[in-house]
Amino acid sequence: MVSAVIFFAHFIFLLMIFTWKWQSDGTSSAFLNLGLILILFAVGWTITGVVAKLLMEPEGLGFYYDRDTFSLTLLTIAEFFFYKIYYKETIADGKEK
Repeated sequence: MVSAVIFFAHFIFLLMIFTWKWQSDGTSSAFLNLGLILILFAVGWTITGVVAKLLMEPEGLGFYYDRDTFSLTLLTIAEFFFYKIYYKETIADGKEK
């Protein structure tokens, strides 16, 4: 269940960035940003999966929070700070500049 919420949050973020970039910079920039986010998600999940494997057993902390969910949580935290810096000029206080 926790992993579904994390995937849904990523999907909403993808839609937001795609729409903002499409409106401000055009279709090619929107698809380029979409590809960047998808690649960073795939590579980041692989890297945090290795870190989670070192820190946690496969069962994790319970039925809803296993090792994969832990790695997704680590990824989401890292992505939050990265995208906050990367899209600083696109998103300012929840509004487009």
